Amino acid sequence: MDHEVFVPMTAEALRRTLRDPARVAHCVPAFQQDDEGEPGEITGRLKVRAGGHTITYRGVLSVTEEDDGVFTVRAEGEEVRGTGSVSVTLDVRLVPAVSVSGTVPGPDDGDGPATSPARTDGTDIGFTGVSHAEGRLAELPPEAAAQAARRLLDRFAARLGDESGPQKDVRPGPPDSAEEAAEPLPPKAPPTPAADPSPLSGETVAGAGDFCVPEVPEGPEGLEGPADPDDPGEDDEPPAEAAHARRTMIGRSAEEVDHAPPRGRYAPVPLPEAATAVGSLRWVAPAAAFALASAVVVTRALRRRH
Repeated sequence: MDHEVFVPMTAEALRRTLRDPARVAHCVPAFQQDDEGEPGEITGRLKVRAGGHTITYRGVLSVTEEDDGVFTVRAEGEEVRGTGSVSVTLDVRLVPAVSVSGTVPGPDDGDGPATSPARTDGTDIGFTGVSHAEGRLAELPPEAAAQAARRLLDRFAARLGDESGPQKDVRPGPPDSAEEAAEPLPPKAPPTPAADPSPLSGETVAGAGDFCVPEVPEGPEGLEGPADPDDPGEDDEPPAEAAHARRTMIGRSAEEVDHAPPRGRYAPVPLPEAATAVGSLRWVAPAAAFALASAVVVTRALRRRH
């Protein structure tokens, strides 16, 4: 099987990635790596989608760099559910190349802007190898198996390019000159103080239902600060009424937050039980006295008869 994929990445960057087994494992799609394994080998599970079926293999993969710059990939695996197996040997060649796609605008020569082909520097990754399969993969049509292999190689090459990108390969180095090393960092801007959304700054809640409310003077400096002699302004609300509304808002918020029993003007109105009791005593006392006097009179009359 022969297959070739273009990757917009330099060949040297791709070689550095292929020399690292951990980074190669990240490039294999649908691969779950095991924690344990021999040095230089990658063990784990690989899911392969072919012919409408998903087959999971468990095995080992290794990458070896040859003297001529070719990387040899060997993989062997067995089906997790079943008795089938598969073995693959691939030679990976990295050839610097230039991809031409579309056009880009060029200089204007008088007859209109000229165009030139868009060129992208990169690398052609060539795959050449053989494979042997038994079990479920061997039962599929050859074209379905070949299509699954090409799709797997395309995704592997794309991930190999992403893994070899600048964000993966750039390492911090020493400054180019002593001037750059001695250049101080720009000073940090002081943090901007956040505006206090509460209009009650400076007032402290002393306890449940007890509050420290500063006295608000009656005048133009009571609520809005010193008056500006050049700004006539408009008194939308008298200072005394504003202070009363302010105290009302403080009391309500504290009672809601602290769940303190309301006091003062917000205390519940007692039921008229005391007044009813006083009114009842006013006629119960004379009636009791009258009943007692009647009993004494009746008792004396009965004694006289006997």
